[in-house]
Amino acid sequence: MTAWNKGKRIGQKKAFKLEDIWRIRIRLELEHRLQELALFNLAIDCKLRSCDLLKLKVQDVSRAGIVLSRVMVKQQKTHREVQFEITAKTQQTLSQWIFHNKLQPTDYLFPSPRRIGKPISYHYYTTMVNRWVTDIGLDKSQYGTHSLRRTKASLIYAKTKNLRAIQLLLGHAKLESTIEYLGVEIEDALTISENCET
Repeated sequence: MTAWNKGKRIGQKKAFKLEDIWRIRIRLELEHRLQELALFNLAIDCKLRSCDLLKLKVQDVSRAGIVLSRVMVKQQKTHREVQFEITAKTQQTLSQWIFHNKLQPTDYLFPSPRRIGKPISYHYYTTMVNRWVTDIGLDKSQYGTHSLRRTKASLIYAKTKNLRAIQLLLGHAKLESTIEYLGVEIEDALTISENCET
């Protein structure tokens, strides 16, 4: 009998590196895949779980037709409010997406192409992420939708080592959850070990 997880990556998916982000972003721009570009940019910025990201409505991120630079949402899993920034590049892409599709404030930001009045499904989103990953030559078993949530948090941690800031950005109740989530202890331990001459 073959194990269900044979050949599959178990545990946390990898975060994208900065070069991966730009390679995906440039490809989506060149291929004029506006919806995917808007979704990709927002997923990186917001650091939300997929369930919260896909349920965002136009009114959650914009007022009077202008995409906000900061947004507060209540997380479905924890019921805790979390605030996130929307960078200028993401604001521009979202504005184009909303305008191009004539989306109304009460519409889902990423509406389903098949189900009227519903957001795109998690399966649809997963398919997109798998395509982004394979398009730039990465192993899709190593990455997933949660990679997008982890990416900016990992980049911020690598630059600042500020765990408390990451905890707030991710909406974790406990600092221990953030430490475990980022895998920082083992990463830092390995880095220290690598830099220690014997």
